[in-house]
Amino acid sequence: MNRRNPVRELALVAGLFLLYKVARLGADGHVAEAFANAHDVWNLERWMRLPGELALQHALLGQPALVTAANSYYAYVHFPATAACLIWLWLRHPAHYRWTRNVLVLLTSGALAVHFLMPLAPPRMLTATGMLDLGRLYGPAVYGAPETDQLSNQYAAMPSLHVGWALVVAVAVISATSGRWRGLWLLHPAVTLLVVVATGNHYWLDALAAAALLAAAYAVLRSQQPAAVDVGRAPPRQRRGPSEKLADQATA
Repeated sequence: MNRRNPVRELALVAGLFLLYKVARLGADGHVAEAFANAHDVWNLERWMRLPGELALQHALLGQPALVTAANSYYAYVHFPATAACLIWLWLRHPAHYRWTRNVLVLLTSGALAVHFLMPLAPPRMLTATGMLDLGRLYGPAVYGAPETDQLSNQYAAMPSLHVGWALVVAVAVISATSGRWRGLWLLHPAVTLLVVVATGNHYWLDALAAAALLAAAYAVLRSQQPAAVDVGRAPPRQRRGPSEKLADQATA
């Protein structure tokens, strides 16, 4: 793949992200529906016997340093990690860059559609369940008060793009490299999942919804997937003919 002009490519990615943010704000305002959906999701998870978000949050509260680390991971890792991955792919693995960029576009577009169809208050807003807003209480905080926040739609918990984008980063790096330890990149989405749930920003089902949308995006763009990296396999030995063997014996 020929590299496109970096300024034009950066403008494209930034424009798509800005369009998503503006459109997501347009899905705001359905507060009553968002809370009704939140209670339904909470009850559905209990029916499915998924681990309780509250238990994970209480485990985190016992370690104040981990609370701050989790809030910081939520606030500062999501966008920079994704941007750094895209820049690295563009510079070193152009074919993987194009594939990954298009996957992100499809995933984010699907997430936006879900935001319109199913507004959802995050678990940190369900105070009756005992969940707390760890970002607001301990910092650093990403969101302000929902009533006055004009910069983000806080009623768009499903799907979790924190988890979805983290999975994209892991898949992209693992696919584009051949190092023995590249599988450790799966720790990024794993840690992200624990962080978004423990801090009260997402439900377990938000992560499952993101994974389902991502699987659909990869299926749609299957034809664009670059060839797998050969992981340390030696090239197959060619069979030597009788004449070549005789020549070797003559020169021995």
